[in-house]
Amino acid sequence: MTVTAQPLGIKLETLFSILYCLVITLFLSLSLSVNRGLLILLILVAFALLYKKTRLQTLAKHSVLTKDATKTGVEDEKETDADIPVVICASEERIGAAMATINSVYSNSRASIFFYIVTLRDAISKIREYIEKTKLRKIKYKILEFNPMVLKGKVNPDSSRPELLHPLNFVRFYLPLLAIENHGRIIYLDDDVIVQGDIQELYNIKLKAGHAAAFASDCDLPPTHEMVRSVGMQTTYMGFLDYRKEEVRELGINPSDCSFNPGVFVADLGEWKKQKITKQLEKWMAKNVRENLYSSAMAGGVATPPMLIVFHDIYTTIDPLWHVRHLGWSPDTRYPKSFLKDARLLHWNGRFKPWNYPCVHLDLWEKWFIPDPTGKFTLVRP
Repeated sequence: MTVTAQPLGIKLETLFSILYCLVITLFLSLSLSVNRGLLILLILVAFALLYKKTRLQTLAKHSVLTKDATKTGVEDEKETDADIPVVICASEERIGAAMATINSVYSNSRASIFFYIVTLRDAISKIREYIEKTKLRKIKYKILEFNPMVLKGKVNPDSSRPELLHPLNFVRFYLPLLAIENHGRIIYLDDDVIVQGDIQELYNIKLKAGHAAAFASDCDLPPTHEMVRSVGMQTTYMGFLDYRKEEVRELGINPSDCSFNPGVFVADLGEWKKQKITKQLEKWMAKNVRENLYSSAMAGGVATPPMLIVFHDIYTTIDPLWHVRHLGWSPDTRYPKSFLKDARLLHWNGRFKPWNYPCVHLDLWEKWFIPDPTGKFTLVRP
């Protein structure tokens, strides 16, 4: 079901109807000497109807998807419960990155994959052209247009890394509100990811009872610990939350608890809705706007901390080989080739992206890169 945005404001005919009823009620009360208490009651009922109309339309104003926001890919292809649903965001400036991720997922799985590609309005036609004019034309997909107005008043417009404030970084907060059909579970992937294993293996993970999602803990992979320490990466809550703030301390989260990276995860949409995860995330976004509980200059920007707070100690852990990360945190610190060969998923989180230069392990990413048929997305190389 497509979520659409409705215009704010009440229709004139509705307003006139309510006012007409009020006038008639007043006339009857005067002509028939109706009890004054009954008159007040009738007026209150009329205003309640007016409020309800206005309230419903106000809520609809900031729907997650904009009107006519879904664009289906392969003609007549529809989602089925046999498909594995994968959500990927594709910003206009990083379309080529998202296409590389999609190519790696599609090429390494025998399962039927359905891609939900979330983007902003300006990139829709470019994404479609990128897919239809390359080998990706065979994939099953739907393009969803995200409505950035849903973030109004929830994110401060300042950051040492502006890309971390891109509206698409917050799509993961609103997964159950996307036009995802026939699926109770989805996989979310960042666009700086390459999948080397069969994504069905990740999709089939067993989530523990009461858990709405599965992530990889930042303390779960010993081979990465030395590299993480060498580049000053944060692996605990201390690096993401400002423990000088009383409200953070009142959470009761030990600052030395292991954090997790929300760039790759499996979500149970039913449990997500049941626990009102989206509302919880929005609550902490709003709090941060008022109190700066997790500065945008800290690790993870402002998109990671709400996830860390809401999912603290209530998430299932995935196999660490399904999220080998930190490849983008240093331009010269490398993992052993044998270790990367066994990895099921590689994540270039950090400043040094594989479509730019410098960056490490470029060959593992370029293997899945598909040149932009329009020539607009190009790699930066020496």
